[in-house]
Amino acid sequence: MISPMVVLVLVRHAVSVAPTLDGPDEHHRPLTEAGHEQAVALAVALTGFGASQVVSSSYLRAVQTIEPAAQALGLPICHRDDLREWRSGLAPTPDWQAHHEQSWTRPDLAIGAGETLTDLTNRARIAVRDLVASTAPTTTILAATHGTWIARALLVLGLSIDCAFWLSMPMPAIYKLSFHGPHLHSALGPGLNQVHPNSQSR
Repeated sequence: MISPMVVLVLVRHAVSVAPTLDGPDEHHRPLTEAGHEQAVALAVALTGFGASQVVSSSYLRAVQTIEPAAQALGLPICHRDDLREWRSGLAPTPDWQAHHEQSWTRPDLAIGAGETLTDLTNRARIAVRDLVASTAPTTTILAATHGTWIARALLVLGLSIDCAFWLSMPMPAIYKLSFHGPHLHSALGPGLNQVHPNSQSR
């Protein structure tokens, strides 16, 4: 029996309004004007994948990024809370990067009621598994999400991902993951030097 082929296209959102203490919360932070232009341009590449399903983090910046592609494909956007960004527990602060770098070396570190990176990694692993398992054979899914989410998903899938990779990810970005059945067959996107992860290649 031939294993079904599923292509999961992870889309990091376009440039969004920077977080501030008096600005929109994480759920409602929108794209900038430049970000909206990026989303329109991105739709050309995304529609070329021939997707049959579009899903998105419920966060506004992710939804706005995938909207032009979904409209061009004539597909609805299914909001999934499991695609949301890492809830680090860190308030907007100029030294956010230092905390994030520390969390990559100590993934069980939590701030208050925030998620640990381990929590996020487990959430991403389950979401990818469920998306791949829930589709019909030979299906392509567009999934709009966030940088930290994508980095941790790639890590848990067996790719050599570290904090430097995460920091260098462009915005927006497209990562094409091809699965044979539940197994990751190839991964393509910015910063990926390997196509076939050694631990799960089929």
